[in-house]
Amino acid sequence: MATLDFDERAARHIQRVYATPDVVAQRLRVLELLDPRPGERVLDVGSGPGFLLDAIADRTGPQGRVHGLDPAPAMHAIAAEVTGGRATVRLDEGDAAALPYAGDTFDAAVSTQVYEYVADLPRAFAELCRVVRPGGRVVLLDTDWDSVVWHAADPARHRRVMAAWDGHLVHPHLPRTLPGLLRRAGFRVTGRHLVPIFNPEYDPDTYSALTIDTIAAYVAGRDGLTGADVDAWAADLRDRGEDYLFSLNRYCFVAERGS
Repeated sequence: MATLDFDERAARHIQRVYATPDVVAQRLRVLELLDPRPGERVLDVGSGPGFLLDAIADRTGPQGRVHGLDPAPAMHAIAAEVTGGRATVRLDEGDAAALPYAGDTFDAAVSTQVYEYVADLPRAFAELCRVVRPGGRVVLLDTDWDSVVWHAADPARHRRVMAAWDGHLVHPHLPRTLPGLLRRAGFRVTGRHLVPIFNPEYDPDTYSALTIDTIAAYVAGRDGLTGADVDAWAADLRDRGEDYLFSLNRYCFVAERGS
């Protein structure tokens, strides 16, 4: 297993993906569920290119504080551009399983598509519970890659590609176990929400179109897939025309820390 490496090139690609209408709509839904309030202290675990940080800072205002935690310097460089050096936003390098904050620091925390990369989930959620104050809330969104529907002319080849793609995550089906993990860490789950991505036609400015490139770069040379195999897979999807169809489910859980 080898998870994705977010160097500068990969970080710029993620920035482009996160600017698509699909992910903008997802971000608005997460922001709605998080409901940041003026003056609050909010943590974004795995803040990436910083779009959500910027939106949270708009809500928490001049008296609020927003911390973005990410292990990738390339992501922080983009987040600094996106947030424009706001005094209320701080970018911290660190690990989700060892959060560099004192206990009861935050009123709320959010994380989107991050914990699926974290090996020690009980430790990571214990850390999240530690830094969120009693009664504070968390919003976590992750993907179950078994939910993907993608019309391909060669289903067998497509299954091989998607099976190899599972290797980029430690937990490719995390939403199935997230509620129990949160409860055992000291949270009470208060909401469960489906956040689908649906691309019924091919458009270069969609999540699925840009994800073709991400998947192709990762799976080539893995699990017996040659460069030619992967190129043929990608070309087939792009050539589906009116028969193109992509759907993927993301699952968002809202929870509250116990006393």
